[in-house]
Amino acid sequence: MMPPRGAVGSCRRRRLAPLNEDNGRFLLLAALIAAYLSAGATVFSALESPSEAAAQLRWNRTLHNFSRIFNISLPELRAFLRSYEAAMAAGIRVDALRPRWDFPGAFYFVGTVVSTIGFGMTTPATVAGKVFLIIYGLFGCAGTILFFNLFLERIISLLAFIMKACYERQLRRSGLLPPNFRKGPAVSGVGSLVGWKPSVYHVMLILGIFAVALSCCASAMYTAVEGWNYVDSLYYCFVTFSTIGFGDLVSNQNAVYQHQGLYRFGNFMFILMGVCCIYSLFNVISIVIKQILNWVLKKFECRCCPKCHKSSTRLSRRNAITPGARLRRHNVARDADGQYDSDTEGRRLSGEMISMRELTASSKVSLAILQKQLSETANGYPRNVCINTRQNGFSAGVGALAIMNNRLAETSDSRQSRYQQYLDTD
Repeated sequence: MMPPRGAVGSCRRRRLAPLNEDNGRFLLLAALIAAYLSAGATVFSALESPSEAAAQLRWNRTLHNFSRIFNISLPELRAFLRSYEAAMAAGIRVDALRPRWDFPGAFYFVGTVVSTIGFGMTTPATVAGKVFLIIYGLFGCAGTILFFNLFLERIISLLAFIMKACYERQLRRSGLLPPNFRKGPAVSGVGSLVGWKPSVYHVMLILGIFAVALSCCASAMYTAVEGWNYVDSLYYCFVTFSTIGFGDLVSNQNAVYQHQGLYRFGNFMFILMGVCCIYSLFNVISIVIKQILNWVLKKFECRCCPKCHKSSTRLSRRNAITPGARLRRHNVARDADGQYDSDTEGRRLSGEMISMRELTASSKVSLAILQKQLSETANGYPRNVCINTRQNGFSAGVGALAIMNNRLAETSDSRQSRYQQYLDTD
């Protein structure tokens, strides 16, 4: 019995219909994140748990010694310490600190809110302040994420422009480009620059170097002004730039600094540039992680299944051109024309995937779409043509992934189309 139409080519899709590629990637990433969290918890528990136990032991010894020396009962001493903790939460310190809720302090607070850093050293205490924070943070965080995405788009475009200029200069030196080469319509005549896009690994390396250099410069400033050691300053830069914001180290909290205005401006600029740069770096790294997930998913395809592999082998042999195949196919086609009234009916009963008439029509449509894309690209305003009508409005990605779509070599339409063709031929 002949297999149904498209049975072999869509074997993997029928088996994994509820679990398509996107869902498989999501579940695989969730499993990897769970394993990553478990590994991190194990390492931090092994590193920090002994220190925590030793600190608790020292604190209990100090508490009992203080109670015995000054003849104060432990319940009274613990009540006093609870009052001190409440004062700490309210922002009261023994040393003189800058006011928390004057305009500069409030501006610093809202900056940590909308950037999702959230140090926690300043929190609203009134009910009206807490309600306003919910509404303010809803729109502020959304607007800031939009700002980060637009910054990502521009930094990727800038890096692509610089890297393409360097690549063109390298081609000039090697003699692959003519000396009078100019950008514009002439690009289509040079095969070396058609469809060229920067590699995501090069962009990741550049952003990583810039983030490290920025963190080192900011750490030097914090070490000199705040009095921290350099390792603590680097730790603060990463926690702040990545918007983790633990709050154990917070800059610009003393009442008076030397060159206070200059330091506040430098602190603001370092935090702003650091958050934008680390956000861009995280999104580029996510593209690399997605490439790794795609590679892992390929390993789990059902091509390793013997039945599917044999079926695809028989199909490829049936469609392959071998000596004597043309004569045999000519005889079969002549007999089929005599038996069936239409090419479609004969193709359906013979198990063929597509007829030459349909193949010619689809080739003409694909050629027209390709010519339109080339024309629009040459004029400087390329447009995306939706060929697959089954895709929805989110097919190109959402957020930062949509911004980087078709801007890097690993996220270009050509590579994704080649990958889709690879899936279709399996």
